Amino acid sequence: MLHPAPALKGISQHNARTQNGDSSSVDAHKKISYPCPERQNYRCFFGACDLNLSRKRKSDFCWVVVNLCASSMLSVTSTDITVWVTSALLAIGIGLSKYAKWRTRDKLVRELAAMDPERREKLLSRMRPDLAMEARQELMRRFHIS
Repeated sequence: MLHPAPALKGISQHNARTQNGDSSSVDAHKKISYPCPERQNYRCFFGACDLNLSRKRKSDFCWVVVNLCASSMLSVTSTDITVWVTSALLAIGIGLSKYAKWRTRDKLVRELAAMDPERREKLLSRMRPDLAMEARQELMRRFHIS
């Protein structure tokens, strides 16, 4: 799961020599760092983060990841999946019904805008008062028709 990180291109000559085991010459103006032989740079299996772990900590990290994945897979039951599917279907049904309501009201407002004013007022007077008020507001807002 964990792989050694590739060497960086911008590394100083001193760091490159000490990583290869050669520490005979030291440049005074270069940055000096002494890598620990027990530590290695490891790249996690996502490839996004660089981890500088000792061998013991690396194995602990692996066990934590394995246990986390295993416990999350074991905790999903058929009841959970049934609830998720039911919730998704309910949400889809509610969304579709709201869309259908919006579409029919939009169609009504467009038809009212295309009518002549006398026929429009006659039709609006026959509608329920709350729907008629909403249709009048939409006509004013979208088509500037009073």
